Amino acid sequence: MRLLIVGGTKFLGPHVVDAALAAGHDVTILHRGSTRFALPPGVRELIGDRESSGLDELRALRPDAVVDTCGYRPERIRASVEALAATRRYVFVSSVSVYADLSHAGIVEDAALHDPRAADSSDAAIAYGAGKAGCELLLHELLGERATVVRPGLIAGPYDPTDRFTYWVERLARGGEILAPGTPQRPVQVVDVRDLAAFIVLLAERDIAGTFNVTGRQIAMGDLLEAGSAAVVPHAPRRLRWIDDATLLARGAGPWMELPLWLGDDPRFSGMLQIDIGRALAAGLRLRDIRETFAATAAWVATLPAERERLAGLAPVKERELLAGAR
Repeated sequence: MRLLIVGGTKFLGPHVVDAALAAGHDVTILHRGSTRFALPPGVRELIGDRESSGLDELRALRPDAVVDTCGYRPERIRASVEALAATRRYVFVSSVSVYADLSHAGIVEDAALHDPRAADSSDAAIAYGAGKAGCELLLHELLGERATVVRPGLIAGPYDPTDRFTYWVERLARGGEILAPGTPQRPVQVVDVRDLAAFIVLLAERDIAGTFNVTGRQIAMGDLLEAGSAAVVPHAPRRLRWIDDATLLARGAGPWMELPLWLGDDPRFSGMLQIDIGRALAAGLRLRDIRETFAATAAWVATLPAERERLAGLAPVKERELLAGAR
């Protein structure tokens, strides 16, 4: 299969490249060149802007399948989708943020989506979800049954630029008294980037149509942190100290980005980490043990500068203040 990956050098893209090469496919990537990544031998690289430059080259490629990892607004992807309209299968990476109502558990793929016209909303979460929903609508309009959509939630693993899962890897490795948010029984979902990538390649090579939630199995937050403790530094002394939502919010703790996988008590998002993935499992999604995700992420983090800038996670000084205030 001749596979074109739009994006391909940041987080998910490199793993799609690896999965495609492992399956014996011919891989080309198109990206802007803003993120440099050492491509494996044999991968063809096109540098260009998907809106204008390189469109003639895209048309000449005539790939069997396309994986689009970085489409966020329909007006930004229209030209490249039209240039690739002859492809047999176009797999688009969307997000569970497209769902208009994330307040309940068990959301399935035919649930209502955000109105694409809300992509200019001042609410960043709504704007992001509406933009992705608009991209999905455009793909179905232009490609019909040749469009396949995957909707991940929180993606974890090596090369993660967001630090959301990486925060827990590093925090568990440091040991000591660790602030654990909410309750240990609260369900969360994480999908390993390698499992997501393998599923995307499977959809492309088997020419599978449809829309698929790909958010990982539900696991209790307490079980996730215990699994991470066992995988990262098994014998490091550590103790989880659980602090309830109300106390954390009253003391200024920030959900999601400051304390990843914690959404506070906001009823609008109470189902965001309890998405139904039955359709993806039936189509061939395979999920590894969360301990493997922790271990692989820890090995990658060990290659990074210790003093790098982090985009998510609770600062150590604030964690100590919150822990002290809750005693």
